[in-house]
Formats: sequence, structure tokens, C-alpha cells
Amino acid sequence: MVDASVRAAMKPGARLVNVGRGGLVDEEALVRHLTDGRLAGAALDVFAHEPLPAASPLWDLPGVIVSPHTAGEVTGWRADLADLFLDNLTRRAEGRRLRNVVDKAHGYVREERVGTSPT
Repeated sequence: MVDASVRAAMKPGARLVNVGRGGLVDEEALVRHLTDGRLAGAALDVFAHEPLPAASPLWDLPGVIVSPHTAGEVTGWRADLADLFLDNLTRRAEGRRLRNVVDKAHGYVREERVGTSPT
């Protein structure tokens, strides 16, 4: 999705941020654009192959920030997850609808999210 043609359309000196999916970015083209100065830098939390191989030039390029796939880290998420689990355990025992059930036909949760008021 973010290949050489997309990055070539970016303003000189731009920076690329990828916290989505590793496969969205053509990493070889990214390295070329960082090396030749078309991009000033990149902040990368996800990669086509994880963990990022030790031989990847992304580790050593100036202006590149590599993080360990933690962009989704939110303070307190473990407590929220425990609360959701316990609430769903109670709901299951009482025969009520569970919260945050993944709709496999759509590939994501279509119900309420953690932190919203339960029904």
C-alpha cells in the first residue's frame, strides 16, 4: 500500500509513521528513500517480518525510530482486560450477552468496547 510511488509523492523531508500493519510498507523502497534523503525519517512499530531481523538496515539508518510493536500500549489495559473477562464470566453464568465478541464474518468486534457502559 505504501510503496515507492506513494513515498515519491511525499514532500522532501517528510517522515513516515507506521503503527498499522507491517505489510503496508514496502521496506526495501523505504530504505532507499531514507538512504537517498527523500525521506527525513521514519517511526516504525510494525514490520513485514517480526521481530525485525538483526540484518535489517532500518536498525542503523539515521532518523529511524524502531519500537517493539507496542504502539497500541495503553496505560491500564491489563486491568481493563481483567475487568472485561470477569464481567463476561458473570454474563456467561447469568445467560446474558457477552461484551466485545468478535464477529468472524466481519473480522472485528462489532459490540461495545472496554470502558463503555455494559448492557
